[in-house]
Amino acid sequence: QVQLVESGGGLVQTGGSLSLSCAASTSIFTYSVDWYRQAPGKRREFVASITGDNRPFYSDSVKGRFRISRDNAENTVFLQMNSLQPEDTAVYYCHVFRDYDYWGQGTQVTVSS
Repeated sequence: QVQLVESGGGLVQTGGSLSLSCAASTSIFTYSVDWYRQAPGKRREFVASITGDNRPFYSDSVKGRFRISRDNAENTVFLQMNSLQPEDTAVYYCHVFRDYDYWGQGTQVTVSS
């Protein structure tokens, strides 16, 4: 079983930055880890992913502004978010598929205009 704990969310002004962390309870260094987000009244959507061999993938909406990285020694994945916009406001979730889907509890990101 894998427990995921996100942190780093908060309130930021338009154009600001935040760095999210996703800490796993067990080793996940061979697995892809994803970030998703869900805004009020909207479906959960893919944000970014990093493979076990450190290849990043991004949604078009965040490409060039967000950067995903991982520290395998710490079983942690990071999401650096720059140039934040009000439409980035959402609860951000970390996800790993290791036999099952594992999700964290989410961390709120609010971008004020």
